[in-house]
Amino acid sequence: MQYLFEYHDTLKSPYEAFLYDTSDMPFPIRPHWHYFMEIIYMLEGTGLMECNGKTYVVEEGDLILFHPESVHAIYTATNFPLKYGVLKFDVNKLYTENSYAPKLRVILESANKSSEADIFFKEDQIRDLPVKKIFEECRIELQNQNYGYDIVVHNQICYLLVQLIRIWREHGFNTDVAATRSTETESIHDITAYIDAHAGEAIRVEELADMCNMSYSYFAKNFKQYYGRSCKEYIEFIRVSKATDLLLFTDFDLSYISQETGFSDSSHLIKIFRKWKGVTPKQFKKQHRA
Repeated sequence: MQYLFEYHDTLKSPYEAFLYDTSDMPFPIRPHWHYFMEIIYMLEGTGLMECNGKTYVVEEGDLILFHPESVHAIYTATNFPLKYGVLKFDVNKLYTENSYAPKLRVILESANKSSEADIFFKEDQIRDLPVKKIFEECRIELQNQNYGYDIVVHNQICYLLVQLIRIWREHGFNTDVAATRSTETESIHDITAYIDAHAGEAIRVEELADMCNMSYSYFAKNFKQYYGRSCKEYIEFIRVSKATDLLLFTDFDLSYISQETGFSDSSHLIKIFRKWKGVTPKQFKKQHRA
């Protein structure tokens, strides 16, 4: 069977949160896979959810998690429509620096291979968690995109995942296995965290490839396959995104913003910003502040 690949621009939208109502939205959801993680929280109805050959009966108050690249599908178990919350996110954006625990991505990769880390959580397992509130807050924050919205969404998702990992640990999942993995940069997935943290500095793609122990051509090919854009474009977009936040939420001038976001000067910032946004920084600020 040819499974459908669902493309999602994780560069422009590393997080998504929305309400899915099958009474007025396309349904059923046929077998497909994607590179991002997806968490579903059932609000109304009873769904049949298939993942990697297993079928789960998901009722109101239940939660199910689909790991990246897992083949999954969603159907209804009755004649009644379903209503459920959806969180989609790039696990590589979930940074957990300054913690003794391994990176969330590494833990989740280990969980995906462990029989003690079930992707399905019954309502009685998560009854004490504010799951509904987390889904709703993420949806509102992403919709309004107010100051610091990405931090709020990031923290809400990290909190939910940590709580689910605690449940896995109670059922025998050994997080020490993830802890024994090398903390050195291992892959393209890790390098994006480096780019985000050092976007204001000079970054050469060749150096990033060396950090991943890859040849330039192999690194470039795999990076584009995962993110849908070249590494150079990724760096540009991250810098433009940081400049966008400074334009929206501060009164710094273009000279300062270009310096803080890794552009050589304000002219370079204007050129790349127009390439991605279609308008100059000044026009963008005027439009959105209005």
